[in-house]
Amino acid sequence: MNRSDVPQRPDTRRLGPGPAAWQRRWYEVIFEAETPAGKAFDVGLLMVILLSVVVVMLESVDDASLHKMHPQLDAGLRTLEWAITLLFSLELIARLACVRRSSQYVFSFFGVVDILALLPTYLGLFSIETRVLATIRTLRLLRVFRVFKMGQHVTEANLLMVALRRTWPKITVFLSVIFCTIVILGTVMYLLEHEQEKSGFDSIPRSVYWAIVTMTTVGYGDIAPQTIPGQMLAAVVMLFGYAIIIVPTGVFGAEVLAQGGPRQPLKRCARCEHLEVDPSARFCNRCGTEL
Repeated sequence: MNRSDVPQRPDTRRLGPGPAAWQRRWYEVIFEAETPAGKAFDVGLLMVILLSVVVVMLESVDDASLHKMHPQLDAGLRTLEWAITLLFSLELIARLACVRRSSQYVFSFFGVVDILALLPTYLGLFSIETRVLATIRTLRLLRVFRVFKMGQHVTEANLLMVALRRTWPKITVFLSVIFCTIVILGTVMYLLEHEQEKSGFDSIPRSVYWAIVTMTTVGYGDIAPQTIPGQMLAAVVMLFGYAIIIVPTGVFGAEVLAQGGPRQPLKRCARCEHLEVDPSARFCNRCGTEL
């Protein structure tokens, strides 16, 4: 029996538009980006998200000279913050109204992010200026989570995820080899340097830490070999560090270029209207319907 012959039940675990015509129109604008209205919505929302992040950064600046030069800065930032919060509140209501099951979006990753982005501002209405409840104001930092909302509005991010899934087995093997190499190099460096008082290689874990820092070309300089064999090994590790950056970058970059080549038209599922990014897909990854 072919898969297409098996009666397909709607996958309630996936988001989808509601049954009404207005819900399908809203869903296409809010959750899809292949229409002019959807692209305009995404661009506008991205601009508001970036503006909100800038507001959070400016509010964290505690510079008396800055506030003296611009005495209305605090009031302006608060007003702008409330305007942005109201816009995101309307956006969340619109998302909940157009999806098939609003509870699913609330408990999804981006639903939780949306709620966390709104909570600090609204909780500020109930805060009392006392030392005991002053920690409530730290919830304002959760507004930085708004930046994660950007991921769902960039269609090209789906292509990067496809490339990452296809290259992940190779990258996993490569990272496993690198991990074993780091442990071996750290152990060898410990054997060469542990007798030197000023070298800092007093244990294998600390030597492994040095190997990680050196191989990743960070080079804090808090630990340095003192003997000639140790310095020679360090030089090899440094050169090797540049080489290991090239391998995963090349593997992943080649897959991204393959994904970004001549693209076939994107397929839309006739059952759930999901837009399938992978041109080689034969079945919808939401409901399983044959494309």
